[in-house]
Amino acid sequence: MRKGILTVTIATPPRQSIRFRGRSFLALVLAPEAPVADWLVEFDAWALQSPGFFVGRPVVLDVSGLSLDAEALRKLVDDLAERNVRMMGIEGAEPGLAADGLPPCLTGGKTTGVAEVLDAQARAPDAAPPAVKAQDALVIDGAVRSGQVIIHPQGDVIVTGSVGSGAEIVAGGSIHVYGTLRGRAIAGTTGAAKARIFCRKMEAELVALDGLYKVADAIRPELRGRAVQAWLDGDAIMMAAMD
Repeated sequence: MRKGILTVTIATPPRQSIRFRGRSFLALVLAPEAPVADWLVEFDAWALQSPGFFVGRPVVLDVSGLSLDAEALRKLVDDLAERNVRMMGIEGAEPGLAADGLPPCLTGGKTTGVAEVLDAQARAPDAAPPAVKAQDALVIDGAVRSGQVIIHPQGDVIVTGSVGSGAEIVAGGSIHVYGTLRGRAIAGTTGAAKARIFCRKMEAELVALDGLYKVADAIRPELRGRAVQAWLDGDAIMMAAMD
């Protein structure tokens, strides 16, 4: 006697429509200057003092100040990729200039508000010090630990504690550190030439004001371990003790 074969068909519910959500991300904008070859030399010198700065960070390449054809743009993107800088998009390129294999062209970018970017291993609830926005200043009540990045393009950043080695403070205005500054302090990022950097104890890896920077080796030895302020005088960063 042959056994019959029972076939069971399971009806699956229809697939729901694909869902899209809007979401914004904070990206760093890298704006090379002409001549590009000289700019890359300066970039390499800076990168030696800040290894891994761009690793894992979204970067937008702003070429609005350059006159590049498609071949030159591709070479610039490739040169930066060799330096572990990978772009999520290109801003300021001529329409139709971006070709296959290049990041997409972006428009409509604008300066962001208050943001904190933390290293992946420092995302525990107590990893970031509490931040309070007072008018246009961002007050960090405590220390900024190694691997943390505080970005506040809207004004000053005030840190009541110390800034650890490998940490970074980025401010549109001035930076005030009431403890030891061991990491990187980057002030005046929105073109505030009058921005300053203050710290109670100078041990910085890098200080920068309105696009100009000074690495640790360029800071005068007699300023190490002292209360220091830094400011711009024309195209030079000036530093002086306050004690």
